[in-house]
Amino acid sequence: MGVSGRPGGAHVKLIIAIIQPAKLESVKQALSEVEVFRLTVLDVQGFGRQRGHAETYRGHEISVNLLRKVQLQIAVNDDFVEPTIAAIVKGGRSGEQGEIGDGKIFVLPMDECVRIRTGERGREAI
Repeated sequence: MGVSGRPGGAHVKLIIAIIQPAKLESVKQALSEVEVFRLTVLDVQGFGRQRGHAETYRGHEISVNLLRKVQLQIAVNDDFVEPTIAAIVKGGRSGEQGEIGDGKIFVLPMDECVRIRTGERGREAI
């Protein structure tokens, strides 16, 4: 069964990546090199292993446990999943080995995609 339950439909995935804001331009460049041009970018806050940091505000030290991140949402056909992941890792990793806080990539099945303008569904809508 395909994306919309129709036999022969294409499988599509939703890739959600959480990256450092400073890495957005390098990730966008790496994505364009693998011909991924459509994405949604959101400003988000969160923490993982970093658990935030301390800042001084008006002479008092305060704990900031939510850090600014950027979330990318990218819908791709199955053929583009691995190139998209590789591009995000390439553009988002700090240095050769990476660092804590570089981010995460989640790959989710997407049941349906519909282009509002034309009503196209599945692979054609992406």
